[in-house]
Amino acid sequence: MAEPAAPSSEPIPGFEMMPDEPPQGLVRRLITVLRHLVGLAFGSIAAGVRGQVGVERSARRSFRLVLLFARVVTWFAWPFLDKEIASRPFPVQLRRRLEILGPTYIKLGQVLALRQDILPAAVTEELKNLLDRLPVVPFDRYLKLIEDDVERPIASMYSWVDPIPTGSASIAQIHRATTLENDHVIIKVVKPGIRETLIRDAILLRILGALLQIVLPQYRPRQMIREFVEYTRREVDLRREADNAETFAANFHDLPGVKFPRIYRQYSAGRVLCMEFLKGYKPSAPEALELTEVERDELVDYGAASIIRMLFKDGFFHADLHPGNLLILPGPQLGFIDLGMVGRFDNNLRRTFLYYYYTLVMGDAEGAARYLSAIATPGPGADPQGFRREVTEILQRWNRGSSNFREFSLAQLIMRSVNLGAQHRMFFPVEMVLMVKALVTFEGVGQILKPGLDVAEVSRKHANQIFKDQFSPKNLLKQFLRGAPEVLEALAKAPNLITEGLRMIEQATQRPENPLAGLRGTLFGGFCMVAGAVLAGAKGPWPAWLTLFVVGIGAALHRTDR
Repeated sequence: MAEPAAPSSEPIPGFEMMPDEPPQGLVRRLITVLRHLVGLAFGSIAAGVRGQVGVERSARRSFRLVLLFARVVTWFAWPFLDKEIASRPFPVQLRRRLEILGPTYIKLGQVLALRQDILPAAVTEELKNLLDRLPVVPFDRYLKLIEDDVERPIASMYSWVDPIPTGSASIAQIHRATTLENDHVIIKVVKPGIRETLIRDAILLRILGALLQIVLPQYRPRQMIREFVEYTRREVDLRREADNAETFAANFHDLPGVKFPRIYRQYSAGRVLCMEFLKGYKPSAPEALELTEVERDELVDYGAASIIRMLFKDGFFHADLHPGNLLILPGPQLGFIDLGMVGRFDNNLRRTFLYYYYTLVMGDAEGAARYLSAIATPGPGADPQGFRREVTEILQRWNRGSSNFREFSLAQLIMRSVNLGAQHRMFFPVEMVLMVKALVTFEGVGQILKPGLDVAEVSRKHANQIFKDQFSPKNLLKQFLRGAPEVLEALAKAPNLITEGLRMIEQATQRPENPLAGLRGTLFGGFCMVAGAVLAGAKGPWPAWLTLFVVGIGAALHRTDR
């Protein structure tokens, strides 16, 4: 049996070493964050002044006064600013300061880069350039982290661990290894101090979000930060990623063309994850050029089936999907990796997404606009009618034109529709943005494998199948059985409610010269009609005969009394 690689603290080629120091305390971290926040504020003023050079004469007097004030502020603040950062445009300043603040804020920037529906395009495009090859811990420290968390010596688990990292992201560091059973695996370890730093940063970010909400409410900073903190908190606990991988594998057990890595629970813990090494290559690799036409068609079909099933059938999808997290495996098969960040739809949201996507690929512009509007949350001063009108016009133009990726992709169409929401104060859940990211990735990979791919056409078959399954007799029966307890409970309570209602009405109508005496049947009939309406609109598949029965009683009594 080969021995594990010898521990070493030597520099690793191609990587910067992570300083071995404890994370900052809350007060010190607050000072650091405030320093960069203030620097960003004054730097943005300086960038704005530079952008307005030469417009003073043509501007109104009020604007010239504001610009003069900004120049004075910049003049006083400039000696205290980092010139290398402050001399750049605002989006670049934001990216650089997020990088300096460290892993938590780099991760925040990566999430913000997805919010093209809220943030300006210049900001989201710049944030896509955030570092993704971050400092690493020394190899001997890395091995010690594994032993401490799993509570087993390295030699009792692995015969070999690669001293060169496969990757180093904002939260975790990854190395290849071989188990004692001779299985090829990947070991993912949360870097030291990340969890503690995230907890402190989460407190500061929530405070920052509350302050920015006052100044920039149109960008909904409090909600974006809350979503980020929640998603990042899940990523730090690698047991969640293990659960995600096993959930995906169970959901796709009947689709052999799609593979997820196997989890080695005996070698994993809260901060350590051991999973199967999927030997494959990225869709952009030269090996992809050797695929036959049939193999390319199979892979594209697997991709469409996977994305649509995740989004619209399971309501559980890969939320950090990009070409680096997709692999082409022998077979061919499509492999999904890096499953720490997932999105979830509840049943109602999943169905609405399904109806939206189905009407979209079927060419129903008005239906798609209606369902998209139902997904959004109206903000102050929202214009839902105007939003639906503009979305309908965009979809109609797209339907009349070409859905070819080179001209206007399906994901771009959805993103353009979502972007209109901010103009009409209609805001979408973060899951919508993550869904679009998954579709963009599928389209991009599909275009690599089959240039000129019509995504709508490929999606239509799978969307049709899921839509049919949604309304199959078996599925409808399951929905009815889920709602049966509520129906039985309502039936059990109905006699008592009716008896109590009749007693109260009888007492009221027997009073002398009561003006309500002639309304007994009307009131009871109205009660029955209202009860029928409640049954008809209540959650769950209420039986139609029960609704008709209650309404019929009310109508009959109403006529008899008259």
